[in-house]
Amino acid sequence: TSNQKQPFKELSENLEGSLCRPQRSKWKRRPCCSGGLDRENTPNELIQQWSPPHKKILTSAKGKENEENVFVLARRPRKRRESSAGLCWDSLPDELLLGILSHLSLQDLLRTSRVCKRWHRLAFDESLWHSVDLVGKAQLDAELGQVLSAGALRLRCPHTCIAQPVFKSAQKLRVQHLDLSNCTVETSVLEDILSRCNHLQNLSLEGLVLSDSIIQSLAQNTEIVRLNLCGCSGFSPESLAEMLKSCTRIEEMNVSWSDFNNLHVQAIVNNIPSSVTQLNISGYRQNLTMEDVKAIVNRCPNLTNLDLSDSVLVTTDSFPVLQKLSCLRHLALSRCYQIHPASLMDFEKFLNLQTLEVFGLIQDSYLPILCKGLPHIQINTQPFSTVARPTTATRKDRTLWGLHCRLVYKH
Repeated sequence: TSNQKQPFKELSENLEGSLCRPQRSKWKRRPCCSGGLDRENTPNELIQQWSPPHKKILTSAKGKENEENVFVLARRPRKRRESSAGLCWDSLPDELLLGILSHLSLQDLLRTSRVCKRWHRLAFDESLWHSVDLVGKAQLDAELGQVLSAGALRLRCPHTCIAQPVFKSAQKLRVQHLDLSNCTVETSVLEDILSRCNHLQNLSLEGLVLSDSIIQSLAQNTEIVRLNLCGCSGFSPESLAEMLKSCTRIEEMNVSWSDFNNLHVQAIVNNIPSSVTQLNISGYRQNLTMEDVKAIVNRCPNLTNLDLSDSVLVTTDSFPVLQKLSCLRHLALSRCYQIHPASLMDFEKFLNLQTLEVFGLIQDSYLPILCKGLPHIQINTQPFSTVARPTTATRKDRTLWGLHCRLVYKH
């Protein structure tokens, strides 16, 4: 305080080098006199006044046995009790901190990782990164490699520009559900990512340019269940056939509107696994024949959803063949112009059929008549196929094949 500074200033002025500055060697120390000349300039009263009070020492010397041995009584200082508000974060175990971090959002978790080395290690624990949604993140560079290396099981990042991800090691990734639909990415980068995957169960590469190397990498994922290759290109019929022979657990497959010729179509119909229950093979115009339709029905007798749209060689002769599919619930024949509108009444024989898509075959004025003749079937209700797609066009939530992601990027 200002009141304390003034005495200290006076004190330093009065001492003039006796305590504030060391004495020079040419000055000799005066001998002690009876009059106390050594202490004549020492302000003892001020020193005692501004010095902290000394604790009183309690002594006990009662009794004859204690006359020579005087002992001191001292009070042991009490230990400070740490209040709940003053607990140190460093004292918490990793399990408890992980439980706290599991409730943070993606942005807060990343901020937490910059606190210290321990929190950085815990913030990127694989238990916190099992599902990540990066929709809205326009550019992904090293972040993609960091998220995948953190142990993500589910990753959703469609319509994203992907540069070169950074992987610190060559170990395989744990990702099982991956949506890269319509991303802007180099084929070499995609090869690097998929070469590290061998546990994929759901995969969407819609609209991407692939390669034989990528298809060969997919063949290593023998547990894949849903595969979306809609609008893909860049690979040969031979690699496609080998992949289908290896992935024998596929249940949903979308190969519509890909850059295929008749050899690609033959590779599909001759090697498609019998486990497939939903198939979209639309958009092949004159490359899909009636013989191909028969081969598909024979190889996949448990089909529940079949899309043959935009195949101009499919005729009404396919109806008896399709009727063999006792489990068929959804059928799409849109823009199959060889099918006459009047022949659609034959679908009254399909007792288990629930939806029928025939866009482009009938006029709007004829639709009420057809709906009246087929009361048990919903007609032209789904303009877009949902087969193997991670998120349907009608859903507004951010699910990934019906699975939610815990960490969501918010822009």
